[in-house]
Amino acid sequence: MATTGFWPVKNRLKEVIDYADNPDKTTEHKYLDNDLAAALEYTENDDKTDKKMFVTGINCITEKAYEQMTATKQRYGKLGGNVAYHGFQSFKTREVTPEECHQIGIETAKRMWGYDYEIVVTTHLNTDNLHNHIVVNSVSFRTGRKFENHISDHHKLREISDAVCQEYGKSVIENAKFYGGDKKAYWLHKDGKKTHRDMLKADIEEVLKYSKTRYDFESRLKALGYTFGRTEDNYRHPTVIAKGWKRPIRIDTLGYTVDVINARMEENENTLYFFRIQNEHPIYRPKQFPLEKVLGDLQFEIEHSYDDITVFVDKLFLIVLTVFEIIDNLSGIMLLSPELRHAKNDYNKYYDAYAFLKHNDIHTISELSNCILETKTQIADLEAGRQKISNQIRRPKSPEEQAENKERRKAISAQIQPLRKKLRRAEWIFKESPHLYELLQTEHRLEQAAKTKYRQRSYER
Repeated sequence: MATTGFWPVKNRLKEVIDYADNPDKTTEHKYLDNDLAAALEYTENDDKTDKKMFVTGINCITEKAYEQMTATKQRYGKLGGNVAYHGFQSFKTREVTPEECHQIGIETAKRMWGYDYEIVVTTHLNTDNLHNHIVVNSVSFRTGRKFENHISDHHKLREISDAVCQEYGKSVIENAKFYGGDKKAYWLHKDGKKTHRDMLKADIEEVLKYSKTRYDFESRLKALGYTFGRTEDNYRHPTVIAKGWKRPIRIDTLGYTVDVINARMEENENTLYFFRIQNEHPIYRPKQFPLEKVLGDLQFEIEHSYDDITVFVDKLFLIVLTVFEIIDNLSGIMLLSPELRHAKNDYNKYYDAYAFLKHNDIHTISELSNCILETKTQIADLEAGRQKISNQIRRPKSPEEQAENKERRKAISAQIQPLRKKLRRAEWIFKESPHLYELLQTEHRLEQAAKTKYRQRSYER
């Protein structure tokens, strides 16, 4: 029985190949998409040394996979966007040998992507359930087309994996739901983002490292910005919610049943010198409030930044970048909102957005809207001119005129390319700014509440 999945890698191709090919190396998270960074956090645990076994290149030489994939992108002029796809295929404990695991991975990857794309398949032994990592170039070496990553492709991968497993005499999951019907989660993952469930799961995993009682567990989650539900059945089926979330999440649906949590805490309690580990990672008690400090320095109020008349979109991105830098530069300070804390993984995106706004002298949402409209108009005008030239190329008066028109069309295409890039960036900022505004509002409210508690504690002392 094998589970499968894959997600886009949006930044640097070499790091994801290096990780799959040599998991003992540490790769900086800033070079990776969010989901891959989360996977690396697990592999970096000293107690789980990953021992690489098998590595196979499909349509490429393993040692030259990065160079060959990059050459394919350069050949077709497709270096941006999703640079690769990182897939996994994980097997039931003790169901396959390392050799079988690797062969099933190779056959699955060949049937799924082998006709068009360069692939690296590796088998890792760092867990009880053997698993394959599959790195796929996003650009076809045969056609130059980019892999489009539809929901149907994820269905197809599972169907191929199941078929190969059955050929090797292994079990499959019958009539299993696919993604639980959660299309919103699928599109978030496709965009390299995390769902609320992803955030909560990562935080629970972190909290369990330093908890040996239920009080430890709940107190540490509350310190990370979560609130426990108040129901009669909450002891057996705890529910958790964070500020800004519309509905709570039952943590046993994430795999953390009461029995699982108790077993992890009992393991901690029996660990030698665990009290020292726990004391080195105390429950977070906020004493400094970075967002409030930034707002004070800028003499700016978030609540006044998003009315119907004037939206200071550049200020929103400047504020969030400044807060992230404070968190990085000062030890012992943490963001209180789970969503904003996890959004910190998108620092490079926010930095690029602010640089774009500054470069184009855009301050308000209305100016951003005008920029989008003007850019669309420029692209439409250039495309209309290019179409006229294309018509002339199809009906040339002479070979010389045809060659001249081809050069003119090529020059117009060169003008359109940066405009399309500009439009994508502007539209992303327009779409992201309301969400960023809400995140900052939530963080500010949490800081104000924490500041009140801190003052009360100081007064009581």
